[in-house]
Amino acid sequence: MGNRSCLLNSSMTDNSNQIVQHLWNFCNVLKDDGVSYGDYVEQLTYLLFLKMNDENDRSQGAESVLPSRLNWGSLVRLDGRKLERHYVDVLRRLGNEDGLVGMIFRKAQNRIQDTAKLKRLIGLIDAEDWSVMHMDVKGQIYEGLLEKNAEDVKSGAGQYFTPRPLIRAIVKVMDPTPKMTICDPACGTGGFFLAAHQHVIETYPGLSAAQKRHIRKDMFHGWEIVDNTARLCLMNLHLHGIGGSQQCPITVGDALIDKPRRTFDMVLTNPPFGKKSSMMFVNGNGKGDKDRLVYERDDFIAATSNKQLNFVQHVATLLRPNGRAAMVVPDNVLFEGGAAETIRRRLLQECDVHTLLRLPTGIFYANGVKANVLFFDRRPASNKPCTKKLWV
Repeated sequence: MGNRSCLLNSSMTDNSNQIVQHLWNFCNVLKDDGVSYGDYVEQLTYLLFLKMNDENDRSQGAESVLPSRLNWGSLVRLDGRKLERHYVDVLRRLGNEDGLVGMIFRKAQNRIQDTAKLKRLIGLIDAEDWSVMHMDVKGQIYEGLLEKNAEDVKSGAGQYFTPRPLIRAIVKVMDPTPKMTICDPACGTGGFFLAAHQHVIETYPGLSAAQKRHIRKDMFHGWEIVDNTARLCLMNLHLHGIGGSQQCPITVGDALIDKPRRTFDMVLTNPPFGKKSSMMFVNGNGKGDKDRLVYERDDFIAATSNKQLNFVQHVATLLRPNGRAAMVVPDNVLFEGGAAETIRRRLLQECDVHTLLRLPTGIFYANGVKANVLFFDRRPASNKPCTKKLWV
């Protein structure tokens, strides 16, 4: 049985790799026509969602989340200018829907101007039977496309693509359980969520119906400020069975602007690098900057426009007592004075900052950037410092 399982897993992996390569080869054709890799993956987001929803409707008797005239079948039977006009109309109308569908198609636009290539892409997707694939295979296909895109545009990939081996290592040591709530306030394409989901499913094979429902609907909560990246994340989560027609686990917007309305058991995140922000966050005692938008966060302990430091403060407020966090931070967060020192002192006071993992230089596609993973646990309020020892 073990050998048969290995063969099946190997076959599924080979199949997903072949599909990734097949779709990526066609991407090269589209690139010659002026469609960027990022735009290509975005268009796949729309079309894969429509195709898989159609398969669910037909093979599983699932209730459709799409109006009938906007589904996959309405695209397959058209070509030429009729296809282009209808596809544009489908994207516009679905962007006005509620819930997960509206978020995936929010501000969606057709980037494939050659109608013959659009028809060919629809044909490639239609030729595959996605419903018979294991969920991990569909995830591997989509993750493979994202990884290829990140490798091709390395200069900007670090904005949303955290190396998957690093994510898996962080999740393994954090060891999330089925009852937890997990947050990522800068979730990108959802890498931490997918790794945590896989870890829970593999570590706890006998999940109850209630636990499965919690994992699907309430375990994961994220924020992503970039529309296109949030769209990729939602589609990625959908491929892995996270969320639902009305449950949207991702908020599109800046997580730093508002004080958290709830706290979480675990925060896993790699906030964006880059010190300066167009926004200044003050805590009632700090002075604003006339050249920046000023937001007040009375739960922050230091006023600064450094978004990395603001994310450190924000993550601490997201944790409930005894909640645990793992976050990627650059060296300036650890060694700068001023606001950074104030924030570090308070973090050591209120949290058990127990582990610092130093990462190889350049791991986020940027030469010379030194990054770290900071692990800390929030403790109940106390007059005594919570941090006793830091393991580096």
